[in-house]
Amino acid sequence: MSHERFMAHALALGRRGLGRVWPNPAVGCVIVQDGRIVGRGFTRPGGRPHAETMALAQAGDAARGATVYVTLEPCSHHGHTPPCAQALIDAGVAHVVGAIQDSDPRVNGAGFDMLHSAGIKVTTGVCAEMATEDHAGFFAKTTLGRPFLTLKLANSFDGRIATASGDSQWITGPQARRLVHGMRANHDAVLVGAGTARADDPMLTVRGMGVSHQPVRIIMSRKLDLPTDSALANSTQDAPLWLCHSDEAPVDRIYAWQDRGATLIECAVENGRIAIFDLMKKMAERGLTRIFCEGGGTLAASLLLADVVDHLVGFQSGVVIGAEGQPAIGALGFGKLSEAPEYELKSLQTVGGDILHTWSKVHK
Repeated sequence: MSHERFMAHALALGRRGLGRVWPNPAVGCVIVQDGRIVGRGFTRPGGRPHAETMALAQAGDAARGATVYVTLEPCSHHGHTPPCAQALIDAGVAHVVGAIQDSDPRVNGAGFDMLHSAGIKVTTGVCAEMATEDHAGFFAKTTLGRPFLTLKLANSFDGRIATASGDSQWITGPQARRLVHGMRANHDAVLVGAGTARADDPMLTVRGMGVSHQPVRIIMSRKLDLPTDSALANSTQDAPLWLCHSDEAPVDRIYAWQDRGATLIECAVENGRIAIFDLMKKMAERGLTRIFCEGGGTLAASLLLADVVDHLVGFQSGVVIGAEGQPAIGALGFGKLSEAPEYELKSLQTVGGDILHTWSKVHK
């Protein structure tokens, strides 16, 4: 029996929940009896039922004596639902193959211990690298106290995101823009700064993908100096809108946005800007595990300086704008190259007439 083949199937199932199951991890589960899959499940929207519960319900009596493949250690604590480890024990499974241990302090090995103590064979570490990547958001929230953050930049050949006048539509082609909608759908939230919100009047929703959910839209605006007659303001019934501001925001602006249906979140200020550490902490406290940031350059620089950018996603076109154009990333102030954040190339491909390159943080 190929453990890797069945775990790969469980991982593919789990990814269906990305962007939909926060604050819980997007877990996949496959139950196999005599080489045949008898149950499949993945964490449902909102975080429950869990993947194991769904797979056991589908397998029924066929789960007895079966092998279970699960992309994250089964939970061992009582929360909104009973422990999945106990459910597997009660179902009479013979073998549990887990990809990785759960970083949640309430579990952290206790689920595997429960199974082992009940006489169930436990195998771990199968497809661990892929599972670690899939669950990176949940791990960041439970171990770092912040969501996993991907910074997306779409820029010209010479690293500009707009002309000097602010014209930016469109630097990249339709295939790249469609792919960005897919990336939004796989994240809990989309983040932009106030400058981008004012200049582009973006919706920040997922369109043309046939999805039934929308990510939370987060705007950082210290003084809430955003137009209340905008695409964002007029779409709060279609997708959640969270506005992160400081205590400098006028009360009338707060009330105006609350009347529009937005959620207002007050954050600390550092060096005249919303403090990134406080923003990320508050996002984790509200359950977010994966944030997709789409700029602009000032916000991108702030995130990099705060060392909270885990992935870089770059779309590069063949357009050349020149030095007077707006840079993709604002000033960072490094005097030495050794001070600069470093990322490792993970993939490179063409998307229509553009280049897509993705990078992961190098931990020095």
